[in-house]
Amino acid sequence: MPPPIILDPSTLDFEHPIADRDEIMRVNPHRHEFALLDGIVYCDMESGVFAGYHDVREDAFWVRGHIPGRPLFPGVMMIESAAQLASYMTHCMLEAKGFIGFAGIDKVKFRGTVTPPARFVIIGRGKSIKRRRTICETQGFVDDTMVFEAEITGMRV
Repeated sequence: MPPPIILDPSTLDFEHPIADRDEIMRVNPHRHEFALLDGIVYCDMESGVFAGYHDVREDAFWVRGHIPGRPLFPGVMMIESAAQLASYMTHCMLEAKGFIGFAGIDKVKFRGTVTPPARFVIIGRGKSIKRRRTICETQGFVDDTMVFEAEITGMRV
């Protein structure tokens, strides 16, 4: 049974993102195929809840080889998308500079598949936000279905 949702994805306004790809790249260092966040659509600094999305496209670099004839968005890419949201959130909440890198991934569950085309919505909540280490609960959705959850730890690298 999935955990309680952090934020209902049906309440998000995708027509008016608060940060687009250019703004995200001013904060996160990821580029080219690994710039996975397409937009940030929700930010509540008091509760530490953020939401963003990645549009899973049919022409993505991994489609040809992960699984021919039935492409599936790789789980590692779900984790990376969530980590990029956590990094963005950490920078905003702490006005941090520098790179926030992986320090750990816990409580990972894949609850469904993501096939292109799809909008993969990532919702995160800061569980422990500190200058040297951040822990975020994250959940991923397609439509209203939770397909992924993980606790991601990042630290300044």
